[in-house]
Amino acid sequence: MLDYQTGYSLDSTELLNSLATTERLLIVQDLDGVCMGLVRDPLTRVIERDYIEAAARLAGRFYVLTNGEHIGRRGVNSIVEKSVGDAAQARERGLYLPGLAAGGVQFQDRFARVSHPGISEAELRFLQQVPARSESFLRSLLASSPYGLDDRLISELVASAVLDNRVSPTLNINVLYQHFNAQPDIYRQLQQDIAAFMTSLHGQAAEQGLGASFFTHYAPNSGRDAAGHERLKLGADNHAGTTDFQFMLSGAVKEVGLLVLLNHYYFAQTASYPLGEDFNARQAPGTQAELLTLALDKFDPQLMPRIVGVGDTVSSIAQPGLQAFSRGGSDRGFLHLVQALGEAFASDNKVVYIDSSAGEVRRPGVDVEFLQRRLAEPDLAPWPALQGISDPADPLRLDVIFGGGHQQYVEFFCELAERLDRTA
Repeated sequence: MLDYQTGYSLDSTELLNSLATTERLLIVQDLDGVCMGLVRDPLTRVIERDYIEAAARLAGRFYVLTNGEHIGRRGVNSIVEKSVGDAAQARERGLYLPGLAAGGVQFQDRFARVSHPGISEAELRFLQQVPARSESFLRSLLASSPYGLDDRLISELVASAVLDNRVSPTLNINVLYQHFNAQPDIYRQLQQDIAAFMTSLHGQAAEQGLGASFFTHYAPNSGRDAAGHERLKLGADNHAGTTDFQFMLSGAVKEVGLLVLLNHYYFAQTASYPLGEDFNARQAPGTQAELLTLALDKFDPQLMPRIVGVGDTVSSIAQPGLQAFSRGGSDRGFLHLVQALGEAFASDNKVVYIDSSAGEVRRPGVDVEFLQRRLAEPDLAPWPALQGISDPADPLRLDVIFGGGHQQYVEFFCELAERLDRTA
């Protein structure tokens, strides 16, 4: 059987039926673009109440893993509270979304009890200064050539673009992409100017003895360079490229966070932490091979759950003139580790991809009609339907694809919670 004949399925019903009868199940899921639409302004995000209730019913079998944050004005908790209509009720009933935020360094249970394991006071102090520096930089930049915007417009754009996240301060330039999308050269220059600013922040951190404390996360990105740094993804005709420039703590990557979540899952089953009670993302090894070895050494295979990894940010861009691809995306690493753990533990893990291209942020989309042809033509390779997302040599296999975006996934998620409730 050819590799691509396994996976790349649009059949979510088969997956639903399978998961509804799975004894040990753990869903690890991204947020933006997965359970809510991608929007230009994070303050306008909405999560359906039914989804929140379903997540509560899946307690112990569900975690989020996001580069956003739980807390703060732009955190997911405020979206939950708005949907529920009462913060006290959300806290009392445990309706918050449990799991890891800020790439893996902000842990929360479903009652909104938040911790930041592994972060020093000096690092927190520096992070607190980043939003103000970002605002000052962006105001000055947009007033200068070639941008030349007026003060009123600059204030509006900066208010949306500067995200004052506590441990992952971010410049989100979706609103700037909308403003400059008819001027692609200027937009790409903006991306490069912001990347240079992020580099300058690292220089300032180094002056305070924090040179190894942080890294820049580009979302989406074009993979990593030889030094392990993420590559900026410049905008093109069919996508906005990198729109999130996140100043993050070293070690705060989702694949590491996956092991942190498994450590909590095992504790819930056994009252013991296989990796130690204080294990956090900043202590973990950095490569997939090392993470997999750690998992094999420490996790009891008899208790390993069937993991379903759900994400929407995976990219693969052909390198001009070369028979090679630059692969990236903030969900790629953790989804690939989900796949590898499934193979190593024979746990039938599944990688689920949500097509978020119908949102307000321009991204490559899935050609659903082409994939549907594969039902009648099983030898048909899926790659023409996944341009900009995957490629023939991609080691990450997308088992099930939700072509209907977050709306289709939310409906699926709610149905799964209901069916598991009935069999509990």
